[in-house]
Amino acid sequence: MSDMITADLVDLDLSADTKEAAARALAQRMVALGRVTDLEGFLADVAAREAQMPTGLDGGIGIPHCRSTHVTEPTLAFGRSAAGIDFGAADGPADLIFLIAAPAGADDAHLTILSSLARQLMNAEFTTALRSVADAGAAAALIRGDETPEKVKAEAEAAVEAGPGAHGASDGVKDAASAPEGTAAAPGAASAGAAAGSTTGAAEAARDDTSGADERPFRVVAVTSCPTGIAHTYMAAESLENAGREAGVEVLVETQGSAGFTRLDPAVIAAADGVIFAHDVPVRDKDRFAGKPTVDVGVKAGINRPTELIAEVRGKAERGEVTAAASGGTPVERAGDSAEGYGTKLRKWLMSGVSYMVPFVAAGGLLIALGFAIGGWQVNKAPSVMDHFVWTQTGSWGALLFQIGIVAFNFLIPVLAGYIAYGMADRPGLVPGFVGGSIALTINAGFLGGLAAGLIAGGVVMAIQRIDIPAALRGIMPVVVIPLISSAIVGFLMFVVIGKPIASAQKAMTDWLNGLTGANAILLGALLGLMMCFDLGGPVNKVAYTFATAGIAVASPSDSAMKIMAAVMAAGMVPPLAMALATTVRGKLFTQTERENGKAAWVLGASFITEGAIPFAAADPLRVIPSAMAGGAVTGALSMAFGATLRAPHGGIFVVPLIGNPFLYLLAIAAGVGVTTALVVVLKGMRKENPQAADAGTTANATSAATEPKQPVAA
Repeated sequence: MSDMITADLVDLDLSADTKEAAARALAQRMVALGRVTDLEGFLADVAAREAQMPTGLDGGIGIPHCRSTHVTEPTLAFGRSAAGIDFGAADGPADLIFLIAAPAGADDAHLTILSSLARQLMNAEFTTALRSVADAGAAAALIRGDETPEKVKAEAEAAVEAGPGAHGASDGVKDAASAPEGTAAAPGAASAGAAAGSTTGAAEAARDDTSGADERPFRVVAVTSCPTGIAHTYMAAESLENAGREAGVEVLVETQGSAGFTRLDPAVIAAADGVIFAHDVPVRDKDRFAGKPTVDVGVKAGINRPTELIAEVRGKAERGEVTAAASGGTPVERAGDSAEGYGTKLRKWLMSGVSYMVPFVAAGGLLIALGFAIGGWQVNKAPSVMDHFVWTQTGSWGALLFQIGIVAFNFLIPVLAGYIAYGMADRPGLVPGFVGGSIALTINAGFLGGLAAGLIAGGVVMAIQRIDIPAALRGIMPVVVIPLISSAIVGFLMFVVIGKPIASAQKAMTDWLNGLTGANAILLGALLGLMMCFDLGGPVNKVAYTFATAGIAVASPSDSAMKIMAAVMAAGMVPPLAMALATTVRGKLFTQTERENGKAAWVLGASFITEGAIPFAAADPLRVIPSAMAGGAVTGALSMAFGATLRAPHGGIFVVPLIGNPFLYLLAIAAGVGVTTALVVVLKGMRKENPQAADAGTTANATSAATEPKQPVAA
């Protein structure tokens, strides 16, 4: 592990009593060696990673880690705690703490070395040696691989036999196996021993259960992954492989970590009897494992109870259980928990369609807006550029852009419906979804028709997939039978049964919007502003945005629809711009990391990327989100009151020339930004002054700042 860890990065008498204090103590060693440039910024990134999932492992191990822009080179610090520190492990506090710091652009070689350490932590001899080592240099050498656990253990035993004083203050830490009951080393060692004992017992039971099985061993393929892709990914792999050897099971693992991943050979997957997914981020190319008994769990389950997972997948194989989730699941299930409630799944299905639709909205809308800007407001009446196009006339170029944009817009409803169905039923849902969406477009059912078509198409395909089909017909089901039957059913329902009522509802809603004036329009603008700023790019934000874009997704949108689009974009720009301004005018109320995020928020806000405010909201939601909503409501209401219009669905300040009443529009944005900035400054100023924020780096305040709860979450 070369110089990734040295004696200066080892603390065998770590006195910290909390995980934040432990991270700070070890990080300060990294700062002293120039490995970390900004202590507070780095600790904020560590805290953000810890917030995703506790980093404590059974057996007395804590492994806080992160990738950070404040790290100059991959670095590992090690601390040993006599009292133990709570890192969230089920079996209690950790006495072995590893702090892993990886640069934001760490190279594959160093990440591979870090993964090697993670695998070593699953080796009981390695952890036992770390508990017994009496010298910082020897500990660093052991972690680097320059010393073997056997040699370190022998040296420790010799030191104990030599009597007190042989190694100074570190003599109090002995081999975990020989430590008297009640010492600091005992809890972790006992946990490791108990885990090893349960693993061995389960392995023996597994052998007994399969004593009459074929000579060929049971084969399992597994995939492990974690949010950072540095530690848990490889620890779970090592744990599963060790448990497989104990149980007489062949286990091959594909680690999808930060160092990239090498796909398992398709022949290996085909020959496997079962699959284990131990992951906290979506498994890449999950369809490769379709049709096999599958156990799907979080990555920590792969570390802590591998034998149970192997036994579970064997049981499923014996019973012939191949469920929808085991067959790969739908895209929504692959991105989350297959046991989520119906309401959560419905929201994700709808967001699946919206996420695929938005690029068509942006491309088509901007092309149409540019067409109007270049060719004038009569460009929508221009003849087809196939019949009339003059290279030297700006009007022809404007008509070309406009007509390309209209073609892109014509995909909105079919894409929305198709990918809602895709989110529900995977690829078989695409054909009926697109067909239903196209019918909705044909009968003028609009956005509501697209939603209905997508949900119906997905439901129909899911119902067909539940039918028990003879084996001889299964091969043609995805290609012929499902597309044929589902398209016919969806087409019948859209044309004959529900299409006309939905089209009537769409027309009524459009007429209502066109009739909005005065106070009603202002209230609508305020409501849309609140929605845009409520979750900063989340589902509620997307509902408001989709509502606005659906109104302008026609060749000749109404004046009301363009006012709604203007209000939505203006309100969406407020939160990041306000956070940027607040960090500029009252920087001492924010951490150094937040001040850095504030610089980026200027550009994000100006570009209508509301998500630029998420780091601030995640760190302090009770102050930031209400402030953002207040400013968004003001901006939305003023935009509607000023009569500002917008033909483009995106672009921020870069499409101001395409906005009706642009100066009043910018005034509305400025007013909302001012309201949000003022509220954030006042609310943050009312709390107890945070020394971490007031002084981004003083060592004198470092310890007290460690317990300060306000830690920004890295975007």
